[in-house]
Amino acid sequence: MTSPEGSSAAIRAREARLLAGAVVITATASAILGWSHSPQLPPTTVITVMALIVIAVVAHVAVRAAAPHADPTLLPTVLLLNGLGLVLVRRVDLATGSELAAAQTVWTAVSVGVFCAAVLLVRRVRDLARYQYTFGLLTLVLLVLPLVPGLTAGVINGAQLWIDVFGMRFQPGEVAKLTMVVFLAGYLERNRALLAVATQRVGPMLVPAARHLAPVVLAAGMALVIMAGLRDLGTALLFFGAFIALLYVATGRLAYPAFGAAAFGLGAWLAYNLFGHVRVRVRIWLDPWADITGAGYQLAQSLFAVGTGGLTGTGLGFGRPQDVPFSATDAIFVVIAEELGLLGATAVLLLFLVLVTRGLRIAVRARDEFSTLLAVGLTVTFAIQVFVIVGGLTRLVPLTGITLPFVSYGGSSLVANYLLLALLLRISDETRAAAVGATSRRPATGRGSMTRRRTTGSDDTTGVNR
Repeated sequence: MTSPEGSSAAIRAREARLLAGAVVITATASAILGWSHSPQLPPTTVITVMALIVIAVVAHVAVRAAAPHADPTLLPTVLLLNGLGLVLVRRVDLATGSELAAAQTVWTAVSVGVFCAAVLLVRRVRDLARYQYTFGLLTLVLLVLPLVPGLTAGVINGAQLWIDVFGMRFQPGEVAKLTMVVFLAGYLERNRALLAVATQRVGPMLVPAARHLAPVVLAAGMALVIMAGLRDLGTALLFFGAFIALLYVATGRLAYPAFGAAAFGLGAWLAYNLFGHVRVRVRIWLDPWADITGAGYQLAQSLFAVGTGGLTGTGLGFGRPQDVPFSATDAIFVVIAEELGLLGATAVLLLFLVLVTRGLRIAVRARDEFSTLLAVGLTVTFAIQVFVIVGGLTRLVPLTGITLPFVSYGGSSLVANYLLLALLLRISDETRAAAVGATSRRPATGRGSMTRRRTTGSDDTTGVNR
């Protein structure tokens, strides 16, 4: 039988090999980009690769020390996406004359520092459930911070989402996505049985008692209203999607997704009639060519770039990202599709698919209901964010200005998504460590083994919310 130490060592060794592969791929892409503009390798390429190596080593050491049994594929996949993002932001810099890559490298180092702190400090994910209402209140505070005089960075690109902290611009709504998921997971885990039983009739539908459903609906509704007021409809969609998904997972009732679909339809109709920019986005989604030099310019240029890339792309350094507005932030996927082609864009989407599938696998194997709900909420939020921005740029859904996780330029998004990664790794570590411990303690006889598992399960479920 493999010892727990040997098992964890093998897991971390696999992670180290995958991290080395991610660094090699990033270094190769960075070198190709550098050589496309100069016969000599630019110093920025060497600096970026060295910084990524240090970041990978630090993150790996932190996980090895604090979460030795955690999933070995999540961190390397994230680092590969982050590294490719640094290369692509550098590509936009070369085309537009901007200087975003250096700032993105610094934000990557800061984000990995926050990631390491979270992995080291959050020793037991279930302890977060004790502070569910604190996280709910924190969510509302984070969402209203951009309205506070002295902190607000003002209206940027039609939305008031940023604050200025020590001269740096930060979007607190990115972190609010995580705190809201923690609140929802804690509340739904505690009230799951009550929410799963329908006792009151509203028209043709049976619903739970209002006193059980009202707190979570009120908190989610207030968050959605605040984000609508800030014109951050993309983040509002992420909140709503995670809310409905968690309600369904917690209760198993199809009535909640049905209600969510109806509420989404009503909300979309209200947003269309109340907000002029929503009407504009729907109009250019339906026909971007009608105003190709005006409101439809970004989407039209995005579609042109995707078409230009074809199957294999124009090659790193040979596209025209300067023709696509906000190519380093909202439209970074277009740069991928143009210069790496359909094959490169598909490879990046498969990396995101790996993160989503591993996140859901972690949720299924989690030890307790709170960890399951938290992993589902985090993974669904991440998946919706990828779908909304990629679908918007390819005209599958109306375009919404949000970032592509780990790839787009933006420090707020990087910090929030590395925190998301830390929580998933912590849940995975707890699950695997418990399984290894149960295996090493399992008696020889099947009957004794079942007794031990029952006893362990009973101890694990005696949380503070029960």
